[in-house]
Amino acid sequence: MSQISSDDVRKVAQLARLDLPEDKIATYTGQLESILEYVGQLQQVDTEGVPETTRAVEVTNVTRVDGVQPTAVREDILDQAPQREGDFFRVPKILAD
Repeated sequence: MSQISSDDVRKVAQLARLDLPEDKIATYTGQLESILEYVGQLQQVDTEGVPETTRAVEVTNVTRVDGVQPTAVREDILDQAPQREGDFFRVPKILAD
């Protein structure tokens, strides 16, 4: 017995805002049916005692020690700006009043 109908495929396509040609409905119905059968097989796997996880391989963030680092002098940075106004960068206006 089929778990998914042509109407189900049309509804999913509509929800996903896909323009699915009518001649492809039968193809996608079969493909989605195969996917659901595979998911059914996965649901029968005994996972008792298997810890929940969000990834197959453990991932560790690589970070550096947060510390004070020497930086360029403010005046040197401001001198490189195309336009400057005092201690600030001058940029073109992008918002209306």
